[in-house]
Amino acid sequence: MNANEALITKFYTAFANADAKTMSECYHPKVHFIDPAFGLLKEEQVSKMWEMLLVKSKGNLKIEFSDVKADDSTGNARWTATYNFSKTNRKVINNIAAEFIFQDGLIIKHTDSFDVWKWSKQAFGLTGYLLGWTGFFQKKVQKQALLSLNQFMSKK
Repeated sequence: MNANEALITKFYTAFANADAKTMSECYHPKVHFIDPAFGLLKEEQVSKMWEMLLVKSKGNLKIEFSDVKADDSTGNARWTATYNFSKTNRKVINNIAAEFIFQDGLIIKHTDSFDVWKWSKQAFGLTGYLLGWTGFFQKKVQKQALLSLNQFMSKK
């Protein structure tokens, strides 16, 4: 296992242990994060997003990861999050592909990809099934996610 594979492993092990501080230590101060739920987050927003998700899960979040691969500049992994979606209390099993770019021994860019329609069907039931594939619905989810993050950050 090379240093960047060890860094990815450290990140997801900390995530599985609800350790937001250690997760944050894996990121470069200028980190960029992108995913379908939040869109683009930068710097402090990234660590605060993970902290918020861990706090909101109230210990009911299961993280599993596999297929960790990395070289000197890039890496990837697969991970699964199992949790109850806070807005509906519906169970979600989200399978995610993560891609990383490294700088100075830390993660400078983290991109998570997942099937938004599959996620929305689980999180929102019939509404997600009918509308989850639409850009309108996805933008609404992203707007709500960013609002939640901003509220969480303003309380800290």
